[in-house]
Amino acid sequence: MISTDTIALAATGIEAFNVADWDTMRDVCRPDVVYTETGTGRRLEGIEACLDAWREWRDAMPDVTGTIGRALAEGDLVAMEITWRGTHDGPLMSPQGALPATGSPVTLSATQWQTHRDGRIATIDHHLDILALLAQIGAMDS
Repeated sequence: MISTDTIALAATGIEAFNVADWDTMRDVCRPDVVYTETGTGRRLEGIEACLDAWREWRDAMPDVTGTIGRALAEGDLVAMEITWRGTHDGPLMSPQGALPATGSPVTLSATQWQTHRDGRIATIDHHLDILALLAQIGAMDS
């Protein structure tokens, strides 16, 4: 069964990120939200840690926006295909330190799986194509 309310909540989170609306992100996510990023191995617990990381992404690519392709929901679980587009105009944090801005345009394919609880986002599992990102900014051979 498809839950349009669950998809709408997930879309609200992506739309809020697109315009750096951190208050809405705080509203749609639970205070104890858990965010994992498979491409980087990062796991964050709590809305403040997540907001800090999401601000870092926006600092690295101030014009980044996510466009949702397909979205499916079952109960409190939603899966989305997302295309992220932006320009690498700021330092991009990595485990080895900051990668300096390159001015390179970036297009990334991703999927995001969210679990919702009590009408708010409880977990986000973000599967980003980090190798494509590194290749597009010249940090590794494509």
